[in-house]
Amino acid sequence: MFKSFLALGAIFLGLAVILGAFGAHALKNQVAESSIATWQTAVLYQVIHAFGLVVIAFMFYHVPQAKFLFAIGTLFVLGILMFSGSLYGLVLTQWKFLGPITPLGGLCFIAGWSLLAWSALKLPA
Repeated sequence: MFKSFLALGAIFLGLAVILGAFGAHALKNQVAESSIATWQTAVLYQVIHAFGLVVIAFMFYHVPQAKFLFAIGTLFVLGILMFSGSLYGLVLTQWKFLGPITPLGGLCFIAGWSLLAWSALKLPA
């Protein structure tokens, strides 16, 4: 899983750079200012959690006894897809059905960080 989460983290980080530039330049005069702020929020949360995936990947490598790393990484991936993905979709398409997906992604992020904290406290000293 080290390679998978490291690769996914790198892919999501690279996409965040592309999507950030797209939002700053291509969307600038195409959507409302509030939509630009929504786009920036999606990019920010993608960066934070993609970096989290890189951290999880290295934990797999250096702390193999740490439990729940796969679950944490999976929650971060799902969170990026649902939270950031739904926000990108809302800005680009205005499809209202995407709105309820966003908080589900946020719950994945919260669950992932909570599980990481709990798992860290359970590591041997």
